Amino acid sequence: MKNLGIKISLYLNYFVFAILLNSVGIVILKSQKNYGVDEVQASILEAFKDLPIAIVSFFVASFLPRLGYKKAMLIGLGLVALACVTMYFGNSFDTAKLLFATVGVSFALIKVSVYTMIGMVTESKKEHNSLMSSIEGVFMIGIALAYFLFPAFNSEDSPNAWLDVYWLLAGLSALSFLFLLFTKFEKEPEIPGANLVDDFAQMFRLLIRLLIIVFVISAFLFVMIEQGIMTWLPSFNDKVLDLPENVSIMMASILAISLAIGRLLAGVLTRKVDWIWVLTSCTVVAMLMVVFVLPETVGADVGEIEKLSDIPLIGFAFPIVGLFIAPIYPLLNSVVLSALPNKLHSPMTGLIVVFSALGGTFGSRVIGWLFKNKGPENAFYYTLIPMGLLLISYFILKRLTAKNALQA
Repeated sequence: MKNLGIKISLYLNYFVFAILLNSVGIVILKSQKNYGVDEVQASILEAFKDLPIAIVSFFVASFLPRLGYKKAMLIGLGLVALACVTMYFGNSFDTAKLLFATVGVSFALIKVSVYTMIGMVTESKKEHNSLMSSIEGVFMIGIALAYFLFPAFNSEDSPNAWLDVYWLLAGLSALSFLFLLFTKFEKEPEIPGANLVDDFAQMFRLLIRLLIIVFVISAFLFVMIEQGIMTWLPSFNDKVLDLPENVSIMMASILAISLAIGRLLAGVLTRKVDWIWVLTSCTVVAMLMVVFVLPETVGADVGEIEKLSDIPLIGFAFPIVGLFIAPIYPLLNSVVLSALPNKLHSPMTGLIVVFSALGGTFGSRVIGWLFKNKGPENAFYYTLIPMGLLLISYFILKRLTAKNALQA
């Protein structure tokens, strides 16, 4: 298969960062229990993760073609391996902040490189959409694994036992580093501008296009929904359903598995069905689940729970919302990136990462505030607002991309 080694490397790097990035919900829960912080204080970890992603992506994305995507990804993997070891020895809320700040900086390098290289190793819009969806699907598999990895190391008798997982994560980062180091990249990246200043200016030129403005707002809204639910689902399970800590964390994996399946299926569906109808249908079903399924989950009498098999079926129902919100992010990204020439994919990916990170931080902070002030049983109802706005944005994007194709 053409470019097989490069594609495996992209999958592997994204997989490792999926575990690291989305352990934030687990660490938020552990911080409340081990480090004595409340919900609002704990939610700052999301900002320590997402703001460095936004800042680094904004200033560096346009320059990465000159540095080289391979070098950028190697730097990112090396930094997180060191950060994982630091977390093990630091064992404090401040060290957790440092860990997620490092993960954020590194992921900015990884995501811009991965998204841009998808355009370099694919030859059609359908192939681009398929690879984008499958890579994002593997990302969600990594997220799901995190919800089993951390409980595997967690022990109620030893409050620091969970930190041993960071030796494993440091090892995975090192293995990914070595695989990437020996992978040959044959195609040289296209430089977006004539010089460094012009490279950076390309990002701002993109922001004046109405298509891009509508897209980045849509990306912001989606990540606000996804990250808000994903980050706080372990705490929801713990506080509302009164599940044991390990079971609360493992239950959150149902959302991640649903997201993975949804994204892998989206790559198949969009070969036959127009993306706008896939996204519209999925968003409407997700909204119906919040309206009708979430109240049933909140009001469920789950009884005494010791393991996953003790949870009644209604307890698994709300996390299935991931199946329906899953296609939104990769399909929106693919639609916009496919509408642009390859040389603009790096600055465009920078914008994607910036607004995704801001959306993630805002979503997590809002849900954290709602948990504390409106009650954990009511917080997720507020996701209906950004879902409704997303529905409107799909039709605007459809019209703008059709207009862009005619002009091209």
